[in-house]
Amino acid sequence: MNIRLYNALILTMEPDSPVFAGEIWVKNDKIAYIANRDELSEQWNKLNVPRIKWDLELDCKGNLLMPGFKDAHTHSAMTFLRSFADDLPLQEWLNDKVFPMEAKLTADDIYDFTRLAILEYLTSGITSIFDMYLNPDAVAEACLDIGMRCCLVGGLNNFTSSIHQMEDEFLKWNKTGSLINYQLGFHAEYTCSKELLCGVSELAHHYKAPVYTHMSENIREVEDCKKRNGVTPVTYLDSLGVFDFGGGGFHCVHVTEQDMNLMQMRRLSVVTNPASNLKLASGIAPIAEFVKRKIPVAIGTDGPASNNCLDMFREMFLVTALSKYREDDAASMDALNVLCMATTQGARVMNQNKCDSLAVGKCADIIMIDMHQPNMQPVHNISKNLVYSGSKSNIKMTMIGGKVLYLDGHFNIGEDVEYLYKKCNAIVKRICNSTFLK
Repeated sequence: MNIRLYNALILTMEPDSPVFAGEIWVKNDKIAYIANRDELSEQWNKLNVPRIKWDLELDCKGNLLMPGFKDAHTHSAMTFLRSFADDLPLQEWLNDKVFPMEAKLTADDIYDFTRLAILEYLTSGITSIFDMYLNPDAVAEACLDIGMRCCLVGGLNNFTSSIHQMEDEFLKWNKTGSLINYQLGFHAEYTCSKELLCGVSELAHHYKAPVYTHMSENIREVEDCKKRNGVTPVTYLDSLGVFDFGGGGFHCVHVTEQDMNLMQMRRLSVVTNPASNLKLASGIAPIAEFVKRKIPVAIGTDGPASNNCLDMFREMFLVTALSKYREDDAASMDALNVLCMATTQGARVMNQNKCDSLAVGKCADIIMIDMHQPNMQPVHNISKNLVYSGSKSNIKMTMIGGKVLYLDGHFNIGEDVEYLYKKCNAIVKRICNSTFLK
């Protein structure tokens, strides 16, 4: 398809590129042309080219086009446990509530609950997710059927999957040009035996691939690891060679000076999940210190069972506000840095470098922000408006791979969303014996 998005403000997230007025042309799944208003008029007259036949022209009416948000840590199918197991600490929440219910899920259940999550991602301007869950194939199929971009990450542990299965998934889903790619990973140090972790390390060395995992999320996790292994999770995993080719950790709330030195040396990334960490009382991650050390930081919502809300606007605000509080410094975390974490850095963590900004040849993963709502006015600084006052209500359009999947409150996914809601509630009733609905 040829799509023209015109009469827009454009924030490309390219280095040192300010917001400008102009338009973007999309051909199939890529950005074919992007220019400011004056350049466009001058070049059009100079080239004297024939008019393009547009399949779709959208007058943006002065609204903002920018790269979509990258939700860099998700467990999408956990929509089935939204508001089911709240107000509990992490280990009790996992062992007593989450794991027993997850054991009842089928691949079809995971497919449908992932699709439910995708609808919420679209309303939040999220165009790509970094998803770890029990059946990666079901997650991938749900994303492909709707058109969501997804980086799968292995969730290997002592109870599900295997080294062989993860290798098969790694080879299956890393295909050029697909909406889906795959990173090696495992659930956490505390759910994996040393033998299993050594297997992950061998796989990483074989493919020279990065590895991702939940890491140092709360104090108990760190202290239990020290009792078992004599060192912190970061140090222990590094000693096994898990991070010899890079990778990263989800959460990384409780890390030591030595941990951060290792993270720098191994070129690890951090994916912070502030809302989930607050809700589970896990703590506040030292984001300012990571940034100071040039440790890349991306942002994730975590799953809808520990966060409940898949909203990148809320996460962005919490990243900057909590850093200011933690460091006792109102200047500790600039809004533009946080916006980069939510877009550019997230894409790079997921190995989706063609989605990190708006530029010719990059993927047409574009969102439109409604600038005609009061929370976006006046316009002193658009980046700060997005981070400090933006909300999901400002998302007018979400385009992924050149397809408009959400526009002005309407989904374009080829299915009645009310039917999907009813189907998911029926599955929940079956799994939870109606306790969810009481």
